[in-house]
This record gives sequence, C-alpha cells and structure tokens, in this order.
Amino acid sequence: MTLSVAAQLKEIGRGAVDIIPLEELKQKLERGKPLRVKWGADPSAPDLHLGHTVVLNKLRQFQELGHTVIFLIGDFTAMIGDPTGRSETRKALTREQVKANAETYTQQVFKVLDPDLTELRFNSEWIDPLSPSDMVKLCGHYTVARLLERDDFSKRLQTGVPIHVHEFLYPLIQGYDSVALEADVELGGTDQRFNLLVGREMQRGFGQEPQVILTTPILEGINGTQKMSKSLGNAVGITDPPDDMYGKIMSISDELMLSYYELLSAVDAAHVQAVADGHIHPMEAKKQLAAELVARFHDGSAAARAAEEFSRRFQHRQRPEEIPSYAWSGTEPQVWVCHLLKTSDLVKSTSEARRLISQGGVRIEGERVSDAELQVLAQGEVVLQVGKRRILKVVFEPAATTPS
Repeated sequence: MTLSVAAQLKEIGRGAVDIIPLEELKQKLERGKPLRVKWGADPSAPDLHLGHTVVLNKLRQFQELGHTVIFLIGDFTAMIGDPTGRSETRKALTREQVKANAETYTQQVFKVLDPDLTELRFNSEWIDPLSPSDMVKLCGHYTVARLLERDDFSKRLQTGVPIHVHEFLYPLIQGYDSVALEADVELGGTDQRFNLLVGREMQRGFGQEPQVILTTPILEGINGTQKMSKSLGNAVGITDPPDDMYGKIMSISDELMLSYYELLSAVDAAHVQAVADGHIHPMEAKKQLAAELVARFHDGSAAARAAEEFSRRFQHRQRPEEIPSYAWSGTEPQVWVCHLLKTSDLVKSTSEARRLISQGGVRIEGERVSDAELQVLAQGEVVLQVGKRRILKVVFEPAATTPS
C-alpha cells in the first residue's frame, strides 16, 4: 500500500539536513506519480566508501517508497574534477582512469540499491555530443557573479589562488545533468548545496520545473577531523576485507561512533538513544556497529569471524592466525628499519616510517620501536606491525651472515 504524502514526507525528512523547498516536494508527491530522484557520483577513486552510503541509503528509501532512482556516474565531470572544498585546482583524471573507476562503482552501488529499481546512467551520454556552440549556450544560462558567490571560489579569488576556466564549467555541467535527466529531486551532501542549486537554475533556463534539493550530512572519516575520503586515507571502503572494516570501525572515537550510528546504522531510534545516553558501554556499542556494517557488506559469518579475530588480536594481545609474508632478498647483514617498512609496503615512505616510530606506532616482534635509526638483523624471520591492523612477517631470504 502506498504511503500518504504526509507519511512519505516524514520518511524522506529523516536524516536530511535540508529539503529545498519542502513545499515543492509536497506538491510533486501530491500528483501521485513516481518522482525521478537523482544522485551523481564522480568516479574519482576506485571504490565507494561508507560516506557514499549515507546518500545511497536515502536513495534506497526513495525506491522503497515507489520512486524512480537514477544513479548517475559522472564519467565526464570526473575528468574536470569537482572544485568543491578545494583550495587549489583538482588534478584531472584521464578517460582511462575514469572508465576503470566507473566499472567498480557499477559493481558496488548495488550493495545498497535495488538493481531492478535503479536507472544507471553516465553523463558522457549527453555531454560528449555537445558542440562548441552548445557549450557556449550552456554557459549563457549562468553568470560569473553567481559562480563567484560559491565559497571556495570566492576564497581562492581573495587569496590570489588561481581559478581555471574549466572549474567554472563543473557546476554548470552538473546542473545540465538534471536537465538531461528531467530530475524531480537531486540528492547530495551538504557540501554539494551550491552545485545542486545550480541544477534548479539550469532547469528553469531550459523551461523545466526545477528539482527539489535534499542534502544529507557529511560523514567524517575515521580520524574524526575531515570528511571521509579515500585520498585522505580516512575512509572505510565498502569492499574492504571484513577484518579491515571491523578494525577501522573499532578505531573511531566514542563521540564519532554516535554520528556513525545516526548516519549508517539501521537499528531503531531507541537503540541509538541508548548508545547516546551511555546505557550501552561504548566498547560494546562499537562492536555492535562494526558487526552490523561488516554483515551488511559481507555477511553474518564474516562479521562473527572479524569480531573474534579483533578480540584475539587487540583485546588479548595475540597475533592473528594468518600473517601475510614478505620475502626480503637483500644480501646485507642488517637493514635500516625505515627502509624495511617502506620496501615491504607497510608505509609509503621512510619519512612516514620515521613519523610513525616517533608516535610509537611501530613494533617488531611485539616490542615498540623507539629508535628510527634501528638496524634490523637480516636473519630468519621477524614480525613487523604498524598501528593496530598492518602486520607482516618478513622472511630474510637468503639469510645473511651475522656480522662478527
């Protein structure tokens, strides 16, 4: 049975930051026709993460209410690069990089959305065919003054940081996507508000009824300082292995955990309130959240194994049963610890290794390394550990002769 307009508005409003304008959404729903609800994601990185699922969950809600959901892959706009929140020009991706990333998006998005109720589109479908004159006409629908109202553009202008012309095209093309798709509603994070509003103006310019804007909160990364992003190294990918996903969730602060419950968990409001009130111990609440998310993107048995492994490794200070191995083929009798960490891919650089050692984040055979100049005896096997989750057994082959 179809929900009433009032009931739909209540469901749609849950977890939303803004609905602009709410009255127009009500009017669209009162017509009794399925709405075309759009969300676009640029495939700027190979994988989707939990931050993306905040919007995906809202799209799934629209599907359950009987509306048409359009998942738009911005394969053209990814080659421009979204300037939102940027203090400098974003590095553009090649078409080959975008294509590879887009393929992973199409595989992963249906971990949340119902594939039978999703319209999957690529914005290159209508942007690539535009002629130069078409692009000039498109630009004629918006003013430079309005673009400079955008916070990141105005800050860069004031501080003398260059703004390239192609960056102005990004919000215009994203707005034209709404024209091409005849969107009734467009979703996005609060940081996308400007771009979404441009879509309303572009639709008006092309004689369409403007879309309603719905914004969702931004999910902070596991370090709790910036929004979740693969490029910032603070993301939980929805295809991360179960142990990694579980461990990352367990690493978040108690304060951040409550935000994750509100934005990611499917538990009822009473349970979330119990977590907020401290009626559930933070460690137990975090375990429940980690298990729920691992089960959602893998399965229940994977969640149980990840919980058991986490308990064994970190609560009881035991090593994991299976530790990946790395064969060291050098011939020197000793190797600098920072070089060993970098060569084995536990860190990206020797400078990162130095920093982690100074922070107490590196262990050899369970003992914390305090000297960044340490020389490791290249003989037999040693277990290296960086942080709580990166662990590796180094096998020295061939074994070097011990110095006399």
